[in-house]
Amino acid sequence: MYTVHQAKTNLSKLLEEAEKGKEVIIARGKTPVAKLVAIGAPKTRRSPGKYKHLIKIHPTFYDPISKDEAKDWGIE
Repeated sequence: MYTVHQAKTNLSKLLEEAEKGKEVIIARGKTPVAKLVAIGAPKTRRSPGKYKHLIKIHPTFYDPISKDEAKDWGIE
């Protein structure tokens, strides 16, 4: 919890905390009056391979297609 004076002095720091997903409470004296939260989801770094074992490719996926199938797809 931060006082109004602390919030004015450290606004950039408090915005960074809100961006990380933390709730920042601003108070007048000891009475909470406002909550500072981020808009939308916090930015997270992508992690390659996160869903690697969740996606399965059918064994026949790479099999050649017939001439009729190629014609249906317009790739003959």
